[in-house]
Amino acid sequence: MLAPPAWTHDRLHDLITTRLAGVKFIVVSNREPYMHRYGEGGEAEWIFTAGGLATALRPILMASKGTWIAHGAGDADRGTVDEHDRISVPPDNPCYTLRRVWLTREQEERYYYGFANEGLWPLCHITFTRPAFRLADWESYQEVNRLFAQAVIEEAGDGPAIVFIQDYHFCLLPRMLKDMGKPNLTVAQFWHIPWPNHDMFRPCPWKSELVDGMLGNDLLGFHIRNHCQNFLETVDRSVEARTDREKWHVSRGGRTTAIRPFPISIDYAEDVARAESPEVAAAMEKWRRKLRLKDRLLGAGIERLDYTKGIPERLRALDLFLEQHPEWHRKFVFLQIAAPSRTHIPAYQAVEDEIEGLVEHINWRWGRDGWLPVEFLKQHHGPTDMIALHRLSRFFLVNSLHDGMNLVAKEFVASRVDEDGVLILSRFTGAFRELDSAIGVNPFAIHETADAIHQALTMEQPERMARMRKMRECVAVNNVYRWAGKILSHVMKLDTPELGLNVDIGVE
Repeated sequence: MLAPPAWTHDRLHDLITTRLAGVKFIVVSNREPYMHRYGEGGEAEWIFTAGGLATALRPILMASKGTWIAHGAGDADRGTVDEHDRISVPPDNPCYTLRRVWLTREQEERYYYGFANEGLWPLCHITFTRPAFRLADWESYQEVNRLFAQAVIEEAGDGPAIVFIQDYHFCLLPRMLKDMGKPNLTVAQFWHIPWPNHDMFRPCPWKSELVDGMLGNDLLGFHIRNHCQNFLETVDRSVEARTDREKWHVSRGGRTTAIRPFPISIDYAEDVARAESPEVAAAMEKWRRKLRLKDRLLGAGIERLDYTKGIPERLRALDLFLEQHPEWHRKFVFLQIAAPSRTHIPAYQAVEDEIEGLVEHINWRWGRDGWLPVEFLKQHHGPTDMIALHRLSRFFLVNSLHDGMNLVAKEFVASRVDEDGVLILSRFTGAFRELDSAIGVNPFAIHETADAIHQALTMEQPERMARMRKMRECVAVNNVYRWAGKILSHVMKLDTPELGLNVDIGVE
């Protein structure tokens, strides 16, 4: 029996309602939590944009009744907001405000696909994909950050406010907000992807401007200590500032930024409840029939179709495993699900073509008598289907080449209410620092992953359960409410007397 976690939904709700009373809470992200699209009948329909970010932030917004500012990307978004571009969400239980910011097609192309995802994304993920930096993209990135800054100031009003900025799309926003002269504004930012060492960051032509923008924050969070240390090194070698490595503070221009690690997580209790639901049980049966499992074991990998996830390396490891262990032919199936992502960026097109070629090669080489070792589904599936696959899998393979955290690994662990199954996990993910009972692999070493697959398929049940039990205990305690609670608790301890929140409050 797992001990109850220190941080729960109710504790986070109490923290927000008692300590943040009278303080407006604003979240800023590129992606909106709810999107409206026109359905087949021409009526506007809403969808929850499922993902780690939306899942992590939803409890904070619902408890604080705050405002979420994001890019309105749905084709029916404009038709559903009021005259101030606002709409109450969730649509079926309105309790906070979504403020949509409109971007032109050119702005989206250059700011999001260009500078953010062809520049910063490959720069921060050490995957040997060359970043691209274009002046027009940088100008659009600045322009969009200014648009969001204006929206934040409008939503903040005259009273005290906390602004919580998400990710690499808004490096310039914190400094812009502080320069707008609103004194009772506390700004925090969480960086959801890795921060590389300084040598890897040097190729960015505007590195000093990005670092200066981020030092507009009162609090800057990363997943792990190593990313914090890399950022401090980048500060030392990019701008004039005073870094205090003992207190993890940076002082620049009369302002101080606290740098801290906050490993993000999932809503463990919600995932457990869903895993035990009749809907998941029915989905498991559906997958068994669809994959023609019968008495075969299942291995699975589920993620966005992205070159950082190591899917080609994973398939090459499967090919090697099948070559080395013919006794496992026809005895298992590996299912790879990859939801399409950023499909018109050339690097993503290239990795998609590579994956399809490898799947075809492996199935041609080893498939016999109606058995294909690899099933590849290039489409999005809902959480019920995903959890059903988690529960069916003998092993789950996460071999990202570089990842800030990787919540998919934690979702697999939470789903295993039977305390069985094996997680194969890249050592280059933030999650591996917590889930060290997984089988760790170097994703670039194909033979290691092939050996890990064999170990997972042959591991005895008592060892599988002992490993899984330890990982489940870790995820249960270090849940999304602890992540959010620790960040908010730290904001409250900052020297920000304008907010009236400079109090000593527990953060464990």
